[in-house]
Amino acid sequence: MIDYFIYIVDDEKSIRDGVTFGLRKQYRVKAFDSAEAALVEIDTDVPDLVLLDIGLPGMSGIEALQEIKKRNPNILVIMATAYEDIDTVLAAMKSGAHDYIVKPLHMDSLKHSITRALDTIKLRKEIQTLQEQTLKENIPCFVAESNVIQDVMQFVDKVAQSPDTPVLIIGATGTGKELIAGAVHYNSPNFRGPFVSINCAAIPKDLIESELFGYEKGAFSGALIAGKKGLVEEAAGGTLFLDEVADLSLQAQAKLLRFLEDGEYYRVGGTQKLSLTTRIVSATNKDLEQMVQKELFRQDLYYRLAVIKIEIPSLNERPEDIVPIARHFLAEFNNKHGKSFIGIAPEAESFLENHQWKGNIRELKNMIERGVLVGSGPNITLEDLGMQKVTLEHAVEQDGSTPHFPSLPNDGIDLDALEKHYIRQAYKKAGGNEKRAAELLHMSYYAFRYKRKKIKKLT
Repeated sequence: MIDYFIYIVDDEKSIRDGVTFGLRKQYRVKAFDSAEAALVEIDTDVPDLVLLDIGLPGMSGIEALQEIKKRNPNILVIMATAYEDIDTVLAAMKSGAHDYIVKPLHMDSLKHSITRALDTIKLRKEIQTLQEQTLKENIPCFVAESNVIQDVMQFVDKVAQSPDTPVLIIGATGTGKELIAGAVHYNSPNFRGPFVSINCAAIPKDLIESELFGYEKGAFSGALIAGKKGLVEEAAGGTLFLDEVADLSLQAQAKLLRFLEDGEYYRVGGTQKLSLTTRIVSATNKDLEQMVQKELFRQDLYYRLAVIKIEIPSLNERPEDIVPIARHFLAEFNNKHGKSFIGIAPEAESFLENHQWKGNIRELKNMIERGVLVGSGPNITLEDLGMQKVTLEHAVEQDGSTPHFPSLPNDGIDLDALEKHYIRQAYKKAGGNEKRAAELLHMSYYAFRYKRKKIKKLT
């Protein structure tokens, strides 16, 4: 069943209470005594329909209608007026009102007007509900607390609205490129179509063309008698994800370019021209522009694949997400392995935040799974994660010598205070230049900003 959400905006309490009482069994309802109050919440708690009084004190109903439509054209608005003034009604309809109703309000006619209005968005709501369900079932939780990754996900939501525009995802190994590709697919109009994935680096170069475009019977030695459909054909009406696209041979690149330009292709060994529509999402951890300069990748194909480019930051560039992601994996592996860890020990969390994640999210995931498997609880510790050895290795200089640190006092030290001291000192020594200060402390720029921001919040 579709859940509809309605705002009641009227300065008369008796009307607000009466309409709320009459509608609350069928719909989720929220009432406001002014347009200003409703507009404060309308961006974060979006209604499907607003019943809006024209004669409001302060911001008028017509002004509020125009502002609502400016912020979200999909919100339906029914205007309520105390008298049927033709000029006022026309102004409301021209400003985007769906309907109007004359006071005093009669619940039967109001419900009829609301039902008719909501019927116009029923199909859109059904698709939205199905899309949300599909997303939940097909896309694992993508933890995104940092601004940098939230910006990426908002951009994904925007570009996904086109059904066939090619998308190129750029990011280091282990950053979650296939997750992003899945998010593009399941947020798109093609979400009910197939999502077909192929790792171009895992297939021999002499077979990649037949895997992509299929082949006719007898096309080559070892071919199936009946021939075979290619992955492009399997992805018809959906999305084809080409992971490690930089590993495509120049011959396969030429055929892919032709398909991207006009949607047409030939099976290997075939003479019949085939055509279909699908979205191509590709991904790589290599510098395609540099490969183009070295003539290892076709320039024309690069421009066709990169109509939309999505760059995924490394885990070191989003330190705010490290611990939340680790906790997410902890819950996942608790469930998978029948364990009951309640959290991650503070010293282990501190290490995770400061570790240089060369393998990105994949490395973090593997480390947490190891901890869940070997640990005894109730919290994941440094020992569970196998970090002690890593810590010792990191304490060795590149020339093989061990750096000299002062001995630990008998009464211990305040490590947090020490970290704050050096962060402040590096910032001062760098003349307020955060990038230079990060270099002085041998940490990434984003990690330095994150830690300095935490210190500023505490002071």
